[in-house]
Amino acid sequence: MTKKHLTNTSFDSLGLLPEIMQGVQEAGFEQCTPIQAETLPIALRGQDVAGQAQTGTGKTAAFLLAIFQQLLTEPAPTSRKANQPRALILAPTRELAVQIHKDAELLGRYTGLQLGLVFGGTGYEQQRQRLENGVDILIGTPGRLIDYYRQRIYNLKATQAVVLDEADRMFDLGFIKDIRYLLRRCPPPNERLGMLFSATLSHRVKELAYEHMNNPVSITIETDRVTADNVTQSCYMTANEEKIPLLIGLLRHLKTYRAMVFVNTKRGADQVWGFLEGNGIKAAVLSGDVPQKKRLALLARFQRGELPVLVATDVAARGLHIPDVTHVFNFDLPEDAEDYVHRIGRTARAGASGEAISFACETFAFSFPDIEDFIGHKLPMLPITPDLLAEIEPGSRVRVSRPRTGEQRRGSNSGGRSRSGRGPRKPRQSANKT
Repeated sequence: MTKKHLTNTSFDSLGLLPEIMQGVQEAGFEQCTPIQAETLPIALRGQDVAGQAQTGTGKTAAFLLAIFQQLLTEPAPTSRKANQPRALILAPTRELAVQIHKDAELLGRYTGLQLGLVFGGTGYEQQRQRLENGVDILIGTPGRLIDYYRQRIYNLKATQAVVLDEADRMFDLGFIKDIRYLLRRCPPPNERLGMLFSATLSHRVKELAYEHMNNPVSITIETDRVTADNVTQSCYMTANEEKIPLLIGLLRHLKTYRAMVFVNTKRGADQVWGFLEGNGIKAAVLSGDVPQKKRLALLARFQRGELPVLVATDVAARGLHIPDVTHVFNFDLPEDAEDYVHRIGRTARAGASGEAISFACETFAFSFPDIEDFIGHKLPMLPITPDLLAEIEPGSRVRVSRPRTGEQRRGSNSGGRSRSGRGPRKPRQSANKT
C-alpha cells in the first residue's frame, strides 16, 4: 500500500487516550489521511464537523476515534439507563452499517465500549435483545432503528454524540424524514457532539447540518479531479450484444484480479453473473433481491479473495471497504453521474491504484456526456479488437434460482432491450460474415 495519500499529521500527536491509541496502532495506522488530519483536531475539541471527502479516504476512522474520545473523557449522565445509547451512528445501507461496526470493533477493542448493530433483513430478535441489554454506541440503518425506538426498546435521551454518514445517500434513498425523526429525539445539538460526512456537501446536506448541528465547521478536502488520480479510467463504445463477450474477454486477458462489475438492475446482475459462471469465471451477485444473510456471506467471501468477481447493483457503490479491488467494470453506465464516482471509488482505496473500465452501450450511452462533465475530463476511448471478444454460447448462462420480483416481471434489463435473457449474439467478427 502506498503512503502518498497520507499527511504529516501522526495519530500519536492528536492527544488520543492510550486505550484508543493501542487500537489505532494495532490496526497499522500511523499517519492521518487529509480528512482525518482536518477533522480530528476539531472534533476532539468537541466542535461539530460537516466533512466532505472522496470515498475511501478514512472518514469512518475519523468519526469513530472522535466518538471514542468523547465517551471516554465525558462521563455519561448519572441518570442514564442501560437501554440509552451514548452515541448514535446512522448509515444509509446495511452493508455500510456492518462495515462501520467492523471498523469500530477493530479500532475500539481496548476502549471497553459496548457496540450495537441494527439493520433490516435479518436478526430481528437478536438485535432487539442486544439493545435491551444495553450498548454504548449504536450503529444502524434508519428503518429498523425507528422500529425498535417506537417499541421503546431504547431511547436517545442520553446521547452524547451523533454521526450521519453518507448524508447525500440518505437523501437519494428517501431517508431524510426518518433521520429527522431520530435526531429530534436526541438531546439538543449544543448538548452533544455532531458529525456529518458526505461525498458531496450539497445545499440540502448543508441545510440538514445546520438544522441539527451546533455551528458545524465545514471541511472540504479539495482535489484537482473529482475522481481519484490513481484510478486509470477508460471506456469502450460497445453494442449491447458485445457487452458479455467483451467483459469475459477482458477478464480472461487479466493475470490476476479482484473485480467489481456494476449493473443498473437486479435482473441485469443475475444475467451477467449467469454468463460469468457459465463460462468458468467464479462470481457472486449482490443486489436487493439477495437475502441479507446470503449477501453478507457472499461479501465476506469476496473480501477474503475466495471469489474473484462481485457483480452488483448500486447497493454496493458506497461505503464498502473491500481491500485490494483491482478493477471496477461499469457494465452499465450509471444514469446519475455521481454514481460513477462512487462506483469507481471501490478501487484505488487508501492510496492504492486501480482500473475503472466502462461500457458505453446503445442503452446507456446517453449518460456518457454527463459523466465526463461531472468528473471534469474526457474518458479515454479504447478500440474493441477481435481478440477482446470472447466466443460465448448463448446457452452457457447459468440461471439464478430466486423468487420473481416486480422488477423482473416488468422485464427491465441491463444488457440490451431487444435480446434480454437470451444471451449475447456472436462477437463482431462473426457477425461481419453474414
